[in-house]
Order: sequence, then structure tokens, then C-alpha cells
Amino acid sequence: MSEPAVAAVSQRAGLSGVASEPARRWWILGVVGLAQLMVVLDATIVNIALPSAQRDLGFSIADRQWVVTAYSLAFGGLLLLGGRLSDLLGRRRMLIIGLVGFAAASALGGASTSFAMLVIGRGAQGLFGALLAPAALSTLTVTFTDPAERGRAFGVYGAIAGAGGAVGLLLGGVLTEYLSWRWCLYVNVVLAVVAVAGAVRLLAAQPRDPSVEIDWPGTVLVATGLVAVVYGLSEAATKGWGATTTLALLIAGVVLLVAFVLVERRVQHPLLPLPIVLNRFRGGAYLAIGLSAIGVFGIFLFLTYYLQLTLAYSPVKSGLAFLPMIAAIVVASTTSSGVLMPRVGPRPLIPAGLLLAAGGLALLAARLSLLTSYLDWILPALLLMGAGLGLVFGCGLNSATYGTRAADAGVASALVNTNQQVGGSIGTALLNTLAASALTSYVLIHGHSPLALAQAAVHSYVVGFWVSAAILAGSAVVCALVLPSGTLASAAGRADLAAAQPTEETRPTEEMSARDHRAV
Repeated sequence: MSEPAVAAVSQRAGLSGVASEPARRWWILGVVGLAQLMVVLDATIVNIALPSAQRDLGFSIADRQWVVTAYSLAFGGLLLLGGRLSDLLGRRRMLIIGLVGFAAASALGGASTSFAMLVIGRGAQGLFGALLAPAALSTLTVTFTDPAERGRAFGVYGAIAGAGGAVGLLLGGVLTEYLSWRWCLYVNVVLAVVAVAGAVRLLAAQPRDPSVEIDWPGTVLVATGLVAVVYGLSEAATKGWGATTTLALLIAGVVLLVAFVLVERRVQHPLLPLPIVLNRFRGGAYLAIGLSAIGVFGIFLFLTYYLQLTLAYSPVKSGLAFLPMIAAIVVASTTSSGVLMPRVGPRPLIPAGLLLAAGGLALLAARLSLLTSYLDWILPALLLMGAGLGLVFGCGLNSATYGTRAADAGVASALVNTNQQVGGSIGTALLNTLAASALTSYVLIHGHSPLALAQAAVHSYVVGFWVSAAILAGSAVVCALVLPSGTLASAAGRADLAAAQPTEETRPTEEMSARDHRAV
């Protein structure tokens, strides 16, 4: 690498508030990965703990949904604001605040002596999670600017994002079975201590960025709109899609989000600069992440129910059953993002990943019965799904944050988490409703005998798997149409050359040098 290029990269790293030494960059990846693991673990680890918490604190089944909803409302509603605060106040500062706050909220929830205390703790977790998640991803975005290193780093990060839910099932089962449901929350304190120590040691402080301003009208519109949509979807999961509350919340949410887009087109300092979304590489990646989150819900929810309720697996054994899928996600994510995507780009890889995951779900749906063999059918399906999801998460997360300015890295990262949150909420509501309807219909036709009820449960899971497979297959088609051909590096190179020479046509094969400090 030439001396000017080295100076440029070093200057870039200094402006980003991170060290430029290669070894330190990989340690920073460890800190960021640990922070991301805290967020994604929470999506499933608390669900494992809920039955025990309900017995201990004495709240009703109807109240139980609020332990999940309190978190999702705060997290989903405040993500874009959290991303913009990272751009304004500095990623290091917001990462540390998010980690400390998330740990404190987890400790509060774990020490709960009442239902209200648990819900408050979960809401506080969501709030600090909305600060933590975009700060973590944007730190990774500005730390790894070399395309080769970036591919490997995002492969690891994508593996954590994709496998975290399954890890949560395993860890939640172990903690609940051998310690207490409270440790499903206390574990975040342990992880946060390590992550904060690493962040303080490795990340340099950043000054406040005077070029970034908070768009308060847009913030209010998007926060209330996302809260209305997420709350409406949670109501749909419990009260049905035709309920008055569900319809009112969903309509209000859509209206508020449309108003948000109109405001963002006119304000001088938008909360979400629309070019971030309108770029086809990033827009296609956001679609892939959001749409895959809808279908992925069926994997964890219905397969966990099947393993525990139909095959009588313990929570720990159920978690262990997901380990091969975790391994497949890790291998596929690191390989696709670090090796394949720099050569072929995201367009062939993301749709292929969605189709592989859909194939795994279809295999489960076709072979599921009261006595399906884990080794013969469930294991191959899990490996297919893991390989597919690894492709989607590794390539999608890399593409979704590629080419953004450092001043917009936080909000671009927040949009990734927002898509995951909304997609997961849609999947929860849609698949729960369809599965419940399928179970009811089966029982009406076949009766209420113990055998019929067991078969009805399996039938409901099969319906959930088929619908999830169809969603992922349809998502593959949509993403193949939206994502452009070519590699990210060549697209960035053409954009840079066009900006420097606006009157000259650029060649479609122009490649951006891996040493160019303008890569991000």
C-alpha cells in the first residue's frame, strides 16, 4: 500500500474514532459482536424464561404478552433516533451508554418482585437496546473500510445476527433448567461488563459532529408510527386481524410513516436521508433482511414447540438440536460475505440464500409427523436453513451499510434493526394467526381426542412452515428484481468517478481500489 493511501486510511480511522491497527480492528469486532449478541439473544432467551417467570410472579397468560411487547415497542420505536444520536454524539459514547443501560435494565428485570417491575425492566431494555444496536453496527461499518477485511468482518457479524436466536434458545434452556429464569436476564450484565471494558480500551472518543442535527418532527412521526405498527401487530397476534384495535393501530401507523417520508423529503436535516434507502444495493438488502425476518419466525417458534411438545425434548435438548443450524449459519455467513460477495456481488447470493432457507422449511413441512426422525429429516432441514440464512445475513448486513457517509452510518445501521423488528412482528402476528386457525379447523373436523389434538398441533406447525417457505421464496424473487448486478466495490467506484468527472461516461467494469479511503 502506498504512503498516501496509508495516510488516507489512517486519517479516515481517526475521524471515525477507532484505531487503525489491523489487530485492534479485529478486537473491536469482538466488542461489537458481543454487543450484537446481547440484543439478538434477548429475542428468544426471555421467551424460554417466561413460563417460569409467570409461575414465580403470578401474572396471567393475557399479561404475559406485555413482557415481550414492552421491549418491542421501545426498541422498534426508538431505533432511528438511537441511530441518529450515534451520528451526533459519537458511536463510542452511545455504545457504552447502551451497554451500561441495557445491563442495568436487565438487572432490574432479573430482580423483579412483581409483574409491573418486570415490564418496566423490559421496556428499559428496549430503550437502551435502541441506542446499543445502531451504535454497534455503525462502529463496525466505519472500522472496516477495506473491502476484503469488511467482507470477513460482516460475515462474522452476520453469523452472530443469524445464529443469536438459536443460541438464545440453548442458553435460555440451560439457565432456566439449572439456575433460574432470572439468569436469562442477569446474563446480560456479565456480557456487558466485558463489552464495556473492551469499548473503553479500544475505541477512541469522538467529538460531537456539528453537521448532524436531530429532525424532531420526523423523529416524532417515525417513533409513533413504528410503535403503532408494532403494537398493532402484537394485537393481531392475540386478538385477530379484524379487531377494531388492531385495524386502528395499523392504519394509524401506516399514515404516520407515510407522513414521515413526506417530511423527510422536505426538511434540511432529515432523520433518514432518503438516498440511503433508494440506493438499490442498500434498498435490496433492507428488503432481504425485513422479509427474511418474517419467514424466519416460523423456524424458531414452531420447531421449538414441535421438539418440546410433540417429541418431548427438554429445553436444553431443544437448544442443542439447533446447534447444527448455528454452525451452518456461521460457515455460510463468513464464506459468502468474505469470499463470494467481493467476486459476484449480493444479487446472486441473497436470493439463493432465501431459496435455500425456503427449501429447508419445505422439507420440514413435507416430512413432519408425530414421530419424525431428527437425524433423517429435521437435521438436513436445519442445515439447509442455516446455510441459506447465513448467505442472507452475511451479504445483507454488508450491503445494507455499504457506501454510507460516516455521518449517516448510525441511522443506516438503525434501519437494519428496524427492518428486523418490524419483519419479526409481522411474522409473529401472521404465522401465529394462521397456525391457530389451522389447529382449530383440524379439531373441528377430526374431534378432540388426545391423538387428534396432537395431530392438530403438528398440522398447525406444517401450515406455519409452508407459509414461511412461501414467504422466503417470494422474497427471493423480489430481491432478485431489486438488487442490481455487480459488486459493491465496482458500484462505489463508478459513483466516485462520476462525481469527479460528471460529464464522462464510466465503464461498467470499473473497480474501486481496495486501498481507496473513500470506500465507505
